[in-house]
Amino acid sequence: MSAQTRSILHRYWGYPGFRPLQEDIVDSVMAGKDTLALLPTGGGKSICFQVPTMAMEGLCLVVTPLIALMKDQVVHLKEKGIAAAAVHSGLHPDELELAYNQAVYGRLKFLYVSPERLQTRQFMETVQRMKVCLLAVDESHCISQWGYDFRPPYLKIADIRPYMPNTPVLALTATATARVVDDIQFRLGFKEENVFRASFERDNLFYNVLHEADKYGVLRRKLEMIKEGSVIVYVRNRKKTQIIADWLNAVGLDATYYHAGMDARTRNEHQDLWMSGKIRTIVATNAFGMGIDKPDVRLVVHLDLPDSLEAYFQETGRAGRDSKPSEALLLVSPADITKVKDSVVQSFPDLERIKLIYNALGNYFNIPVGSGANCSYPLVLKDFSDRYGFSILEVFHTLDILEKEGFLLRSDGFDEPSRVMIKASRDDIYGFQVNNPKYSELIKCMLRSMPGVMTDFVKINEETISRKIGQSVDIVIEQLKKLEEWHFLSYAQRDGKPQVIFLSEFVDTRHFNLSKENYYNRKRDAEERMKAVIGFVNNDAECRNIQLLRYFDEKDANPCGRCDVCLSKIRTKPVEYRTIEDQIISVVSEDGISLDGLMHQCASHDTERLIDAVRFLVDNGVLNLETNGRISRGNKKSRHS
Repeated sequence: MSAQTRSILHRYWGYPGFRPLQEDIVDSVMAGKDTLALLPTGGGKSICFQVPTMAMEGLCLVVTPLIALMKDQVVHLKEKGIAAAAVHSGLHPDELELAYNQAVYGRLKFLYVSPERLQTRQFMETVQRMKVCLLAVDESHCISQWGYDFRPPYLKIADIRPYMPNTPVLALTATATARVVDDIQFRLGFKEENVFRASFERDNLFYNVLHEADKYGVLRRKLEMIKEGSVIVYVRNRKKTQIIADWLNAVGLDATYYHAGMDARTRNEHQDLWMSGKIRTIVATNAFGMGIDKPDVRLVVHLDLPDSLEAYFQETGRAGRDSKPSEALLLVSPADITKVKDSVVQSFPDLERIKLIYNALGNYFNIPVGSGANCSYPLVLKDFSDRYGFSILEVFHTLDILEKEGFLLRSDGFDEPSRVMIKASRDDIYGFQVNNPKYSELIKCMLRSMPGVMTDFVKINEETISRKIGQSVDIVIEQLKKLEEWHFLSYAQRDGKPQVIFLSEFVDTRHFNLSKENYYNRKRDAEERMKAVIGFVNNDAECRNIQLLRYFDEKDANPCGRCDVCLSKIRTKPVEYRTIEDQIISVVSEDGISLDGLMHQCASHDTERLIDAVRFLVDNGVLNLETNGRISRGNKKSRHS
């Protein structure tokens, strides 16, 4: 099979060969084996299910919680001439029906499904009529309650396997401990254990932890040192993303920001500026990065402690995908440890408080008991919190718990633009226009400027249409809604407001069953992950790389020689680093010196160690890196003086 799959890889994706482990995983799938693939961020997981699907008869059902990623992959597949569709909350009912019909009648090779869809009667009835050649489960750690991002809807995946008894499952994840690896295979009903695990070690990526109260100063010096490539700066607070980006711009370092609370258009604009290289640095919350494959990220900075080492590893893994030397820098201040401990406590409101908030949601949306299933409602968090006297933070964390229990799903606003599909036949369209002349210009405009509008949902920009037909946007929207009411077309209007989608009927809180076991287990696991993060940043005696790899059950790693711990040990050797640092300081005059000039005058030393020493001296204020690229003396003295 290898020759066939390699041919498919080259034909559709243009790659001359597979990356390490990819071909083994593809061969396992082609042999009909249930397979678990652990590949690090950027390891090419999608190829592992896309290539074998193209070699088999039937479609691949892909379960993924990342709506933005599924939409992106559908676009890329269609660009290659491969039929694909995505099904998730937020679609028009006619869009769902169209996608399901295409899947049933063999018109798709890939159907991407969000996990909450698995719980619907419509999906369960439809999947039994599909010819599924492969079931791919992305982010498969979400199926394990021991995983850092457990999602109960994932447990429904096992329920659909009896409808496709001979179909293999391919589970994919970038981060999983040994316990989670076993749990994934058990929950998905693997016929036998079958795991392909790539090492999590990244030879080109080195991890530094710096205990420093002046985080802004360190960040500025770091960014001034980087002359090529891109940077991601992660923070936990949405407001801080803009504050830090504005400050960086004020000191002459181009930056933009990104968080899930921004409207979709602005979010995409900021991301595109960074992706295109027009702006080097993006300051973001952890909402940024999924599906981002930018090869030249040279630096990932965490200004706040991450929730878990899994999240940290995934976020830092966005650096150095071109295999060039890159850095992950975690800045820690004394207050950070207290903050992360408090964050875990706040993440688990009291059970009775959760019931009160759930009940208030029913009142806020006016949902009668026994109804509301699969209905979405716009939620303005501050308005809801103020109306019922809750803090925004406790509401946010309660929604998170309710989502993990499978009661509801949150969306920060659907990124999809408005979509439309004309349902009337060509014969009916003419007669309709004759009888309803006021709609004629709109209909003609859609038919002329929107190819495929009669067979599929296509994007529609109401503002552009209004200019073309000389009507206001409000009138265009009003006419589209009226045409939908008359079943002439289906219109899915853009809605950028945050949404709450109830996945089950609203229940009386007297019968509200929130699993205490799951609640306390999750709280305990969150505390264990928090302790692992604190242990990592406080362990200044062991190589950072070794600590991370051991957490992911790789126990035979060697010291990296590049992290802050390894370099601190090297610097205790009198000849190697003290001599280098002392020579660098002696060469740098009051007027400063260029980096090339410094390297030339210290040419007797190893280049990498020279650069490490310069970086250390700049980070600690002994030297300054000026905006013109020259190195001058700082306001601190070397510890060797």
